[in-house]
Amino acid sequence: MSKFFDDLMESVVQMDEIVRGERQPSREFTVDALQVKQIRKATGLSQAKFAAMIDVQVGTLRNWEQGRREPTGPAKALLRAIHNDPEHVIRALAG
Repeated sequence: MSKFFDDLMESVVQMDEIVRGERQPSREFTVDALQVKQIRKATGLSQAKFAAMIDVQVGTLRNWEQGRREPTGPAKALLRAIHNDPEHVIRALAG
């Protein structure tokens, strides 16, 4: 447990350095319009059902898919989670 905590604390320190501009991020996850659409299509859900599942308005999802807006904050994190592990995340959201 101590190793896990040490690793976690190191990542928090690195995140703080990135936020202050003292360190470059090792990777960045960007979500463009095509990715949003691909993430949704991979779930097999319609725009309306996907939007309801992630708790956003259908118009917001359409704006993301058409490149007029970009998801930010929790929505971006949720899309990243769905992209990385769709089966488990969708199951968790449905339950």
